[in-house]
Parts: sequence; structure tokens; C-alpha cells
Amino acid sequence: MHVELLMPDRSLWSGEAGLVIAKTLDGDIGVLPGHAPVFGILSPGSLVRIREVPGNESTGDVVRAAVRDGFLSVTGNRVSILASVGELADDIDLSTAKAELDEATAEAGSAAAAEESPEVKYARARLRAAGEQA
Repeated sequence: MHVELLMPDRSLWSGEAGLVIAKTLDGDIGVLPGHAPVFGILSPGSLVRIREVPGNESTGDVVRAAVRDGFLSVTGNRVSILASVGELADDIDLSTAKAELDEATAEAGSAAAAEESPEVKYARARLRAAGEQA
């Protein structure tokens, strides 16, 4: 199936894949070829994983991306992920991402105990996309 990961000003990634995994407000979703049409709102600070065709011996993540928020649309054999802000795992600098998480957490202050801000969630997603625990 054809997958596109888009931001308002550019395309982050486009190509063929066998599985897309994302977290929406309604829960996690896995999309395989032939999936029924669906439209979902991505959870703030989501990690999107795009994988090769299942059953392939080298199956693994082709793309890992952190997205601040956005939408996922499945129609036909096409998946479109529309993110307000996003970053591919390979483009994330770990030291910068850790510093931004510390800054976002400090700005959230005592409110962080109740619910994390979208900025904190996105900072955590960036670290997860890069393979770090957040």
C-alpha cells in the first residue's frame, strides 16, 4: 500500500509499506493492505511506525516518526498521515530532544502531574522515535 507522511509545508516520507501503526484518540490502529476506509485523529505526541510487508524476513520499521498531532486517513490502498509538526527518527538529535523535554517539563510545572501538555508529549514522542525511553 502507498503511505504518505505529510506536514503542511512538506512531505516527510512517501513510499510503499505493508503495515502502519499509529495512536489515535480512539486507541492504537494498525493498517494493513485492504483495510477498510477510516479517518482518525492522532493522539498528541504520537509515534507513527511504518513497516515493510509482514512475512518478509527483514520486516522491521522502515520509518519511525514523532508527530505533535494530526490525522490519519485510509482510503483504498493508500494511507495518508497529516501532521501539524513531525520529525523522522533519523533527523532527531538526542541531546537536543532531551533538552527540549526538560524545558517543556519545566514550563509545565505542577500541571505536569495532572496531565502532560502537548509540548511534553511531543518531546517524549521524539525521544521514543529515536529509540530512547521517555
